[in-house]
Amino acid sequence: MKRLITFLFLFSICLGSVNAQNSKKSTKAESLKATSVKIQGPEISFENTVYDYGEIKRGDNGDCVFTFTNIGNEPLILSNVQSSCGCTTPSWPREPIMPGKKASIKVHYDTNRVGSISKSITVTTNGKTDRIVLRITGNILTA
Repeated sequence: MKRLITFLFLFSICLGSVNAQNSKKSTKAESLKATSVKIQGPEISFENTVYDYGEIKRGDNGDCVFTFTNIGNEPLILSNVQSSCGCTTPSWPREPIMPGKKASIKVHYDTNRVGSISKSITVTTNGKTDRIVLRITGNILTA
């Protein structure tokens, strides 16, 4: 019986210690978010990396926009933006994006092609994350 009580006592101490460590970790993470540390060098951050057209009719507007911010402390340059096929045409800013500034990549999909959409757009930058893949999805209906 003494062994059982000793075991339960030690187990509760260990459990309390682990819980206290988890609390400290979340406090550190929250404080890092609150201080808004600037990233060294250029870095891109997209609001969304997937655009879903849903179900649209053949010939409808196939335009969408991916907005991003340079969250780094140096100018961000998009060196290339390339789609996975010729039915998807991206256009992007050629000038450097200054720290803290927003810009966007416009994508046009040819909606005269009926069926399911699943295309990718690869963005190449001078940032710490040098390649990001954006996706467009949806379904083009005949009528």
